[in-house]
Parts: sequence; structure tokens; C-alpha cells
Amino acid sequence: MTVTTDPTPPAPLPPDATDEDRDRDRPDGSLASFGYPQELRRRMGRYASFAAGFSFISVLTTVFQFFSLGFSFGGPLFFWTWPAVLVGQLLVAACFAELAARMPISGAVYQWASRLGTPSFGWYAGWIMVVGRIVVVAAAALALQVVLPAVWPGFQMVRGDPSPATVTGAANAALLGLILLVFTTLLNVTDNRALSAVNTVGVTAEIAGIALIVTLLATHAERGPAVTLHTGGEGGLITALLVGSFTAAYVLIGFESASEMSEETVNPRRTAPRTTLTALTTSGVCGGLLLLGGLLAAPSLTDGRLATGGLGYVLTSTLGDGLGRVLLGDVAVAICAATLAIQTSATRMLYSMARDGVLPHSARLARVPRRTGMPGTAATVVGVGAGLLLLLNLASAQAFLAIGTSCIAMVYLAYAMVTGPMLFRRLRGEWPPADDGRSDELGRPLFSLGRWGLPVNAVAFGYGLLMTVNLAWPRTAVYDPAGGHWYFQWFTVLVLGATVAAGAAYRHRRRARTEPGAPSGRETAARGVRASRS
Repeated sequence: MTVTTDPTPPAPLPPDATDEDRDRDRPDGSLASFGYPQELRRRMGRYASFAAGFSFISVLTTVFQFFSLGFSFGGPLFFWTWPAVLVGQLLVAACFAELAARMPISGAVYQWASRLGTPSFGWYAGWIMVVGRIVVVAAAALALQVVLPAVWPGFQMVRGDPSPATVTGAANAALLGLILLVFTTLLNVTDNRALSAVNTVGVTAEIAGIALIVTLLATHAERGPAVTLHTGGEGGLITALLVGSFTAAYVLIGFESASEMSEETVNPRRTAPRTTLTALTTSGVCGGLLLLGGLLAAPSLTDGRLATGGLGYVLTSTLGDGLGRVLLGDVAVAICAATLAIQTSATRMLYSMARDGVLPHSARLARVPRRTGMPGTAATVVGVGAGLLLLLNLASAQAFLAIGTSCIAMVYLAYAMVTGPMLFRRLRGEWPPADDGRSDELGRPLFSLGRWGLPVNAVAFGYGLLMTVNLAWPRTAVYDPAGGHWYFQWFTVLVLGATVAAGAAYRHRRRARTEPGAPSGRETAARGVRASRS
């Protein structure tokens, strides 16, 4: 295999680095085999890797943000969409775990799609994921509006109704989100020790908060679990369940963030696959218990408040104002940690693509200052992009849902652009690779699906395509209930189309400027990978 390497040495550690820092920052030979130098600092252990995935998923953030949507369309029955989506995502995560063990590289989806498919196909997967991730950052930051004004009225800085569905609530959501993005961007340009510490504290607080909330809701139950078999949402049963699945679909993404941080993780071939599956499984169990607890403890399922106030309404009305506000404060901490983790993941994707020279201003985006060891320019671009998207909330309160569902659909499509080529290679007998017996850094066998690989991969790919279509389907009742805003009804489709069109225009312009016959760094590396497989 011919590999192109960058002669630039890894960024040195600061003068006050400990012996442990120097040991963990030692370059990983597996990264050099893919043609990259060790620029990012390898300091993340297993819990920090788990925290990256769990923080991105952030059950408290997204369940509180989208519970009301799921209930309004599916009624109590929407609870069962949660385990259905969880099973589908676990199949996707299992495929990703196999890939993480064999390709522990930042920009996971982009790198995997490029090496399983073609450089062009991988570029589109990475491009869609980058744009989708920036949208996810904006959507996560908007979630502060769901909890902070309920914690203290002073957080409603724009006078008026704090509900995110109102003009004043939407404007205040944008303001709170912008403040949060300044904080997360600063952390993403400093040092990964500070970033990991904040993530770890946020995850620990979130897990403790979930345990306490679930326990308290269970002790205040007004009805039994059989209520989850009742309908009561809008529209027919099938439509209600398809839209009700949006809650789980939005929550259970981002588990591959552990793989995104592989170049900063100790023993990534062993750690990333395990923490990917652990983060998703833990989030799935916690989220399911939260949904169930909210349905059992809600004062009423028919007065309409659960469809507008969601779990925040359940906490404050059931547990009392004081305790409810304390728990909502913990949710706010989880939202901050989630926004930070998502921005970090988007930054690593942008950095990975820029390192291959396939984005505008790649040299700047791929720059890693020696002092920080962090891709600060890429982090700033993600923060500014998400901030601009927040301004859409000033135009209309409906932008909140449109932004959220658009980013989910883009992420699901990018996932399918990995599981699809992986399935194609399995059918051709080219996956797992011929050298699948190799071990991780500690001499243990790599994670493998074994004989279950083909059925798991096939169902994961089909599930991903179906969920992408479900999320992007232009339902008037969901995206434009008030009428008169066709662009919100078609927002997800328009964003996907604009993303692909912008990517195609850039690639066409880049090819026109590139000297004929001169392959890019990404194309050279991909050819070497294909040659090694054959």
C-alpha cells in the first residue's frame, strides 16, 4: 500500500506536561498507516470517550425538547416508537463499531464512506454530515429556551410568552443559543483537557439527574404502564406513530462521536467500538424510562398541556415549583454539555475533510496550533455557522421544528451512506477485510459482527433510508400547521437539495481549477486503501 504522509511533526506538548501526558500523546502507529501525522493530543480515556457519545445524544436535552411533539401526534402510544428506533440505531451502531475498530480516524463518517465507496461518494457523505452537524448544534442550543425561563423568569430577556412556539419565545431562544455558542466555541479552541472535563462533569450530572427524575416520577405515578397502549394523537394511527417517532429519531443520534474523537483517544481500536455501543444503549434505557415516567406521572393526558409543555410541565406541576426548577437546572447543564459535544464532533469532521484538502480554505481549517493542539479555526466556523442558523428563529417560531428535523434527516442520510457501501462490500465478500484477524493496540481481537454481519448491515441500511424519507416527508400538519409557509413544509427537502447542489457546484469549480491528471490527497489515500484491500 502506498501512503502519502505529511512531514509536519506532531504539535509538541506544553512545558508543564506530565509524564502521563507525554505517554498518552505518543503517536499511534495505526494513524500513520492511513497517511496522517498525530496532530491532536491523545488524552481521552474510556469514560471521556463514552462522555463524547452520551453528551451528543444527551437524553435530557432532546427528550425535554421533543417530548411534546411526539405526544401531540402519537398520544401515549408514541412511547413504543422509542424501542423501535433504538433497535434500528443499535444495528447502525454495531456496523459503526466494526468500522471504528479498523479505521480509528477523525471524521469517521467521511473517512468510512470514502474508503468503503469512492472518494467522491465519501466527500458527499462528509459534506452532508458537516452541514447536518452544524444544524444540530443550532438545534441543541435552541433547547435552552425549553428550560431556562421555567427555572428563572429573568432568562426570558425578550418580554412576552416564553413558549418556543411564540414570536417572543423564539426570539429569546435565539438569544440564549448565541450566548451558549460563544461559550462552547471558546472551549473548542483552547485545550481538549478542559473540553473533556466539562463533558465529563456534564455527563455525570446528566446521569444523576435522569436517575433522580425517573425515581421521583415513578413515586408520583397517576396511572399504570397500560396507558402506553392508548392512542389519542392527531391523524390516523400510522401517521401518528411515524411522526411520534421523531422524538426517538432526534434523540438517538451522535453515538459515533466516540469514533470522531479516535485520534484523541487512548487505545481507540478497543475503546471507540465499546463506548459507541455503550453510549447508545445507556441513552436508550434512560430515555425510555424518562418517557414512561412522564406519561405515568402527568397530572392529565387530555387537558392539552402535555402536548405543549412536555416533560417540563410534568416536573413543575407534579414535583412542585422548587424541586422542579432544580431538576430543570440540571437539564440546562445537560443542554450546554450536549451543544459542546456536538460542536466538537462537527469540528473534527470539518478538520478531517480539510486535512485532505477537499474543502474551501482547507489549509486554515486544518490548522492545529502547537500551543493548544486543537483545530480552532474549524471550531470557529462551526460556531459561526450555527449562530447564523439561530437567526432563522427570529423570522418564525416554526423554524425551531424545521431546523430540528432537517438536521436529523441529514444525519440519517449520511449514516445510510456508510452502511450502504458497507453492505455492498459484504455482498461482494470484501468485508470484513482479509486481515480481519489483526488485534487492537493491546493484542486483543477487533470487534466483529461475525456471521450476523450481513443481516445486521442489511436491516441497518434499509432502516436508515426509511427513517430519512419519514423525517423529510413534507407533512403540512407537522411543518406548516398554521398554513401560508410552504417553505417550512418543504424545509428539510430544500435544505438537503441545497446542500447537495452547493457541494456539486464547489466540486465542479474545484475540478476546473485542478491541473488535469493531478489526484488530490484524499484520492491518493483512497487508491492506496483500495489497493490494500485487493
